[in-house]
Amino acid sequence: MWEALMERRFGKPLTRRDALILGTAASLAIAVGTPDDAAAAPLGHGGLQPSSDFDALRDRWTTHLTGGAGIGLASVAIATKIDELSRSAARHYDTADHSPASGGDIWPDLPMQGPAPAAVTTTYRRILTVATAWSTPGAAQYHAHDVERALVTWYRHMTDSWYNPSTPPSGNWWFWEIGIPRVLGDLTLLLAPVLPQDDAERAVGALRHFTPDPNRIEASDRPATGANRADKCLACLLRGIAARSADDIAAARDALSDSAGGGANSLFAYVTSGDGFYSDGSYLHHERLPQAGTYGKSALAALAPSVMLLDGSPWDLPRTTLRPLLDSVERTFAPFLWNGRMMETVRGRAVARQHETGQRDGWDTVEAVMLLAGHVDRSYRETYLGLAKGWLERSSGNYLASATTLSDLKRAEALLGDHHIAPAPEPLGHVRTPYQERMAHRGAGWAYSVATSSARIGRYGWGNGENRYGWHQGDGAAYLYLDDDNDQFADDYWPTVDPYRLPGTTASIARRIPGPDAGTPVPRADNVWGGGVSLAGRWGTAGMNLTNELGDVRGKKSWFLLEDGVVAIGSGIIVTGPGAETTIENRAFRPGPAPGFVVDGSPLGTGERRELDAPAWAHLDGVAGYVFLGDYAARAVLGDRSGSWRDINSGPDTAGSTDTRTRTYATLSLVHPSGTGGDRYAYVILPRASAAQTRAHAMDSPVQVLRKDPLAHVVRVQREDRWYLFAHLWEAVDDGPVRADGPCALLVTGSSDEARIAVSDPTCSVSRLVIRFEVPQRYDRVAWSSSRLQVGTGDPMTVAADLAGSRGASFTARVV
Repeated sequence: MWEALMERRFGKPLTRRDALILGTAASLAIAVGTPDDAAAAPLGHGGLQPSSDFDALRDRWTTHLTGGAGIGLASVAIATKIDELSRSAARHYDTADHSPASGGDIWPDLPMQGPAPAAVTTTYRRILTVATAWSTPGAAQYHAHDVERALVTWYRHMTDSWYNPSTPPSGNWWFWEIGIPRVLGDLTLLLAPVLPQDDAERAVGALRHFTPDPNRIEASDRPATGANRADKCLACLLRGIAARSADDIAAARDALSDSAGGGANSLFAYVTSGDGFYSDGSYLHHERLPQAGTYGKSALAALAPSVMLLDGSPWDLPRTTLRPLLDSVERTFAPFLWNGRMMETVRGRAVARQHETGQRDGWDTVEAVMLLAGHVDRSYRETYLGLAKGWLERSSGNYLASATTLSDLKRAEALLGDHHIAPAPEPLGHVRTPYQERMAHRGAGWAYSVATSSARIGRYGWGNGENRYGWHQGDGAAYLYLDDDNDQFADDYWPTVDPYRLPGTTASIARRIPGPDAGTPVPRADNVWGGGVSLAGRWGTAGMNLTNELGDVRGKKSWFLLEDGVVAIGSGIIVTGPGAETTIENRAFRPGPAPGFVVDGSPLGTGERRELDAPAWAHLDGVAGYVFLGDYAARAVLGDRSGSWRDINSGPDTAGSTDTRTRTYATLSLVHPSGTGGDRYAYVILPRASAAQTRAHAMDSPVQVLRKDPLAHVVRVQREDRWYLFAHLWEAVDDGPVRADGPCALLVTGSSDEARIAVSDPTCSVSRLVIRFEVPQRYDRVAWSSSRLQVGTGDPMTVAADLAGSRGASFTARVV
């Protein structure tokens, strides 16, 4: 295959000597990272700049986009990628109008009248695809004169007709200030050798008109924040290179740290409110939505190339300012990258994008990490490369066939082939990022994450026609990931799942209207209790005091997480609407033989719906066992559901296919009829357990539910020689096994010789707190304690906690 590809592309087969030389060259290119390491000395923000400085930066960027000279000979994967680029470019070239009339369209399926900003942006993207092929050695269009003429004609036409200072901006501001500038920057640099100066100057003039200041969103006259600022800075940086403007490049560099605003919106500093990176690893956008997997990823994906471009240039960034960005790889992204796939709880409305799966968001993050690794100190570089290699190797998809650019592919091939770099394994344990109320819990071969909401964290992300049925994604939606079921939440899950029955949620069955087609509103929650507590990086909790958006369902919800399972507790469930359900599981399967789904040993058939009175256990083959800790009315359903991606996403540039998709769902839920006043539940999820193990757990459960009422959830678990005490107190409690003078979350675990304690305030409102709790044995001495805690080792044990300003963080102690 390799020899055939090379002979077809270059007219001769590749010899072993050629392969060895080119493979070495590719490795050296990866190691060096960027061309022209001997950049000129800084000349300051103004003054004349040697043209070689701009030429070096342009070469650096075009190499980033095309892979550089000799890229087409590097490997079979790269040759295949170039073939795909050639075919895509040929398709766009063949279907385009090569001499569009003034105010006309280039592609008939992209009418730009209006102007329609999504169509204008997508037109630019198609032109960029053709330009990339024209610029890439080995592509069929490489330096072809007819393609060159068409590109210059299209470039001029777009400036004359669709993107100039006289164009009235319409629709979403993002297209005019970020979407088009980013693509136009790439396009201008690729075409620079053949682009008439007047054409380039007029396009740059349009860019300066629509986005003159990278510090601000012009449409709303407010500061740019988070990913929007990162994208604006990169666009301004590319504009400066294209225009050979030292002032533009300096403005982009300075806007990264928000010099004009005194650092208030710096991308290299932790924020304490609004959009951006938080010190605990959280990333919020739209002020209160956890979106590390989308906007956070986009910020990283813009910052990494900005660092790469400026590295060693006269506008280099001081490395001391970059630490929050550099630490974000481990703090913000790694906890929610499971086997290279971004978890749904931090993906916002992107879950409804057919062509942006969690796998794609994960790969985008890996690409940014690999790029950044070439421009950081050794300690960061080794960590980054180990993480990236592990994510790529464990990925269920074929990354080498899906890389964004040829240089991304080249870096990945070099990394995967480097036997000196050990891949970081998927970790075990619990990570919690309290500012954004998100956690990721990992056991052997599985992971679990819960999305809660509160007065601080929005319920869900929707808008611009995206995620139209996302109503309950912040009402405790819980995601079980399995190593051998990597595509569960990507393989047509979102257009086919019942949006009223997301796993983990207690949701009203009242019919609702889809979300809006314009704007990006973030519905607020009313409750203040939202979050949990974590201990030793191994155990943790999540919980929320739910009042749903319709106001017809209320309840207290908890998840307590151990090495081998999840204990879920609910209480105080009040239903004033038409009814509600707590969905324990809603697992999707491809059409075909039905999965083995049994309740109390009795299997369900396809299409069966079974009403259950006090079931003891259920099992879903290959997924998990489910044990009911009490007598509850339940329902099990095994049947097909259909839908289309267009149903859940009608966005102007992200709309999905109208094709009907069908999946078989195994659904297990608890039923709360209309008029319910104070319902309760408790169940255990045992990921990857067999039916026999599930039945045994039901017959002799190590889980004791000590309390599940409107005031508190308290659970004790015994595992061989180790015991656990989990507690969520929704308000002050003066009786029972755990008492406190205010709301809190408590986790205690012990053995015969020591015990560990963790305390947090999930309401973010408590200043001081005293907790008393009973443990199975006595401990005499405090071995270590956070300065926030004062621990008394009597019976019961006591903890006096200073929680002022703690923002939901966990504080720990150890007694012996």
